[in-house]
Amino acid sequence: MTDVPNRPPDPPDEPAAGDPYSQGYPPAQGHPPVPAYPTAQGYPPPPPGYGAAPVMPSGYAAPSGQVGHVRGTGLCILLCFVTLGIYSLYWFYVTHEEMKRHSGQGLGGPLALVIAFFIGIVMPYLTSNEVGELYARRGQHPPVSGLTGLWYFPGVFLVIGPIVWFVKTNKALNAYWRSLGAVG
Repeated sequence: MTDVPNRPPDPPDEPAAGDPYSQGYPPAQGHPPVPAYPTAQGYPPPPPGYGAAPVMPSGYAAPSGQVGHVRGTGLCILLCFVTLGIYSLYWFYVTHEEMKRHSGQGLGGPLALVIAFFIGIVMPYLTSNEVGELYARRGQHPPVSGLTGLWYFPGVFLVIGPIVWFVKTNKALNAYWRSLGAVG
C-alpha cells in the first residue's frame, strides 16, 4: 500500500465474519455464478470484458417516449420535388412531432409547421439541432448540429447544398430511430 492521502484502506482478503452478502448461493443448474453483492467495503470489480456505464451529461434525461418512423431519404427528396415543396412542410411537421413525443423537448409539430411556413430559412438549423440533441441526451456524439444548417443556407448558392443538408439530417434521424428498434 502506498501513502496516498484520503485513500480508503484496501479491503481484507477474507470477508468479515457474519457478512451476509459475502455468503454467495450456489449457482442454479446450468447457469453461471451470480456476482457477489456489494459489501461494506464497496462493489466488486466488474467482470472482464465489461466497460464502465456511459456517463450522461448533467441536465439531460434519457428519452423514453415513442420511437419515430424511418423515412427513406431518396423518397422524401422525390416527394419534395413532385409536390413542389409541400412535402417538406409535412416532413418538418411529422419529424418535429415525433422528436417532441419521444424526448418531451423541442418545437413539436404545430410550431415547426408555422415556422417552416413563415420563416422557413431557420428550419434547417432548428431541425439539425434537435436531431443532434437526441443523441446528446443519450450521451452520444451528435452527428449533426445547428451548424449543419449551413449546408442549406448559404449552401443553396452551391445548388446541391440543401440536398446535402437533408441527406445528413435525415440519415442521422433514421439512424437514431433504428438504434431504438424502428424498422425501415
